[in-house]
Amino acid sequence: MQVSPLAEDQVRAFLAERHAEPVEALERLGGGSWSSAWGYRVGDRQLVARFGPDVAWYEADRAAMAFAGPNLPVPTVHEIGTAPNGQAYAISERHCGRFLEDTPADLAAALAVTLTELLSALRCVPATDDRVLWHQPDAPALSWRQWLAGGLVDDPDQKVHGWNAQLAADPVLAPLAAAVSKRTGALLQACPERRDLVHGDLLHGNALVSPDAERLEAVFSWKCSVRGDFLYDAAWCSFWAPWHEGIAAVDPAARVLGASSLRADPAALIDAAVRHHCYELHIGYVHLGWNIWTGNRPDLDATAKRLSEVLERGPLPLD
Repeated sequence: MQVSPLAEDQVRAFLAERHAEPVEALERLGGGSWSSAWGYRVGDRQLVARFGPDVAWYEADRAAMAFAGPNLPVPTVHEIGTAPNGQAYAISERHCGRFLEDTPADLAAALAVTLTELLSALRCVPATDDRVLWHQPDAPALSWRQWLAGGLVDDPDQKVHGWNAQLAADPVLAPLAAAVSKRTGALLQACPERRDLVHGDLLHGNALVSPDAERLEAVFSWKCSVRGDFLYDAAWCSFWAPWHEGIAAVDPAARVLGASSLRADPAALIDAAVRHHCYELHIGYVHLGWNIWTGNRPDLDATAKRLSEVLERGPLPLD
């Protein structure tokens, strides 16, 4: 059920009830398709309040606090609950910086080190069990390959569904989708049943770096996170690189495969190019469905163009 977002005066009143000290410097921050965020100050503390449709999103952020480390700063979540308009909310420590994807190309040298450290830090977080959907305790048990295959299916039980019929009816997109689905399915057997920590949404305003790109400031919004193959996050950066000049200049897939920490894990390099290609195709296909569902034709056309390029190009020479 859609609810009206809280207006500024409602947010201010809501936050005033939650803090003993005055709420100051309230400002609206960028939000997602279903959410909104507000930055503010209480005393000497910088905080952010986020509002969205599902409390599980913020529970994932709170669970991800366990992963925090020097190269993986995860903001502290102080409070989760339900706002007066029925939306879920979370109050967290606010971190400042530049979005990872907004880093300019002239800072690529520094960004390369920072991004490599981030991707390596994600890969090195040990798994405590075999669950792919690690922050969803009631979710069905899936293998990594099953999770990948499920992303190619228009599942009526998912919030985003109903896109397949529109995709099949489009004379341009239908053959592209069919070709991508066929190749992805053929490559799944090369994808190992790893349980690395995958963020799954790094380049949509969910990671902050310092202005000079030499330091990672925060990684948040863990609702898309899974346990699988670390190359998925590298493929995420590679697929969307043409939209972001700094990321494109870094060559993220080659960087993560060159990380020194991989020397202790030689199995991580087996079929790396094929796996990376499979994940790029998967990401592009999933976002065809997303952009059809949201009715965003410009992004749909741009994603289709990029996906066609990746399909025709084949695996990158990573090996």
